[in-house]
Amino acid sequence: MMIEKRMFGKTGFEVSRIGISSSFGANSAVYEEAFERGCNYFTWGTFIKGRSTEFKGFIKHMVTAGKREKLFIGVLSYSHSAFLGNRFLISALRQLGLEYIDGLILGYYSKKPSKSIVDWALELKRQGTVRAIGLTTHNRSVVVPLAQEGILDFFHIRYNAVHRGAEYDIFPYIEEMAPGLVTFTATSWRQLLAEKKMPPGISAPSAADCYRYVLSRPEVDVCMMGVRNNEMLRENLQAIEKEPMTSEELEKMRMIGDHLYGKPRVT
Repeated sequence: MMIEKRMFGKTGFEVSRIGISSSFGANSAVYEEAFERGCNYFTWGTFIKGRSTEFKGFIKHMVTAGKREKLFIGVLSYSHSAFLGNRFLISALRQLGLEYIDGLILGYYSKKPSKSIVDWALELKRQGTVRAIGLTTHNRSVVVPLAQEGILDFFHIRYNAVHRGAEYDIFPYIEEMAPGLVTFTATSWRQLLAEKKMPPGISAPSAADCYRYVLSRPEVDVCMMGVRNNEMLRENLQAIEKEPMTSEELEKMRMIGDHLYGKPRVT
């Protein structure tokens, strides 16, 4: 089976519902197998050193093989300076052997980016150096107002069974604006995988269960997955390709999430 794809907000791109980050140190064979299984959303950070060598090799191989247009390549720019951001982006394009990137991901922002950053990103989009502009944030309250402005094409947000605030602050309000939505930390930094942290009598979910939980939300276009080797990739994808979670499975995930959250939820 192949990983499901869908249109990514209003960008016009079709992306896989599973995204792969370069930050886990996988080798190129992992990225290539992920692509063959239908994954086409890949991200790379401009500050990552060493661990990205294999990823760069994978991208260059895809370009040489004539498969560039089948990929959505997002580059995270952590600099909040347009000058430094431009330097890092030029370096990223050179290292990856690309003429353009599909998504410039501004990260991490707890409030609206400065005018200079927005103007820089829009100019890059006008030039065709980037095809879409995204933003990653832990502050849910900035997403809807920024989506309403219509400048940003997509967002990376935290969402998992423990941290479900997006269900109240984001998901109910974005349908009409229709930005692309990508989620990260599906395992809540592996909290959800720790048997010793589970409620009495409840077994810990697998990583794939955490991804299935996130993908049960129709608002989520892409769920980022961290993999280090082919075995981990195959195990996760095999489980994700199962039928959607049942109501009982979803309730179990929410119960575990509430236990780990450890305080009353504000809705």
